[in-house]
Amino acid sequence: MIDRILPAKAVAVEAFEDPPEAVLLPVEAAAVAKAVANRRREFTTVRHCARLAMAKLGVPYVPLVPGERGAPSWPSTVVGSMTHCAGYRAAVVAHATELRSVGVDAEPHGPLPDGVLDAVSLPAERDHLAGLPSSVHWDRLLFSAKESVYKAWFPITQRWLGFEEASLEFATDGTFSARLLVPGPVLDGVELRGFEGRWLVEDGFVLTAIAVPFA
Repeated sequence: MIDRILPAKAVAVEAFEDPPEAVLLPVEAAAVAKAVANRRREFTTVRHCARLAMAKLGVPYVPLVPGERGAPSWPSTVVGSMTHCAGYRAAVVAHATELRSVGVDAEPHGPLPDGVLDAVSLPAERDHLAGLPSSVHWDRLLFSAKESVYKAWFPITQRWLGFEEASLEFATDGTFSARLLVPGPVLDGVELRGFEGRWLVEDGFVLTAIAVPFA
């Protein structure tokens, strides 16, 4: 499903349940030893997906333990992103020579809880969403897309990016753009000013993806 919004250079593996063959390496298990059962299950399955995705690239699997701000510690030869929500887990990887970064997110296709939209959006974004067709829960899509923006941003910069530091706009053709409101890094002599992404609503889920190419 998520592969429909990814470039051919990226490999995705997704799961809609937690398979019994999904297991963690010891150092990964230690990272969630004190977590609740549901957290351990989603942590395990999404790494199972990552293991299968990396195998498709011909890359040996290494422990994906949470690093700074919880981001998984991918090997230097790989860029990747993982996401999970109730009923869905996915991992996306690509060779580090093929893509600069990737960020994906999945959410249930339903409205955000009261008060959350105001906390994660700018006034201009709320005005933009109000003018879009009502068939999509755009508030949830905005939240998901901002998660994908952060996941694409952090591996490049190793810096935090707040919800208020990027302004997003959606098109009904399944694309979106994110304009950075803070200085971006200089990549190949050009300042990164934003991201282009894709979105999909399918089977009760909202999916968003950003793949950052090389110049």
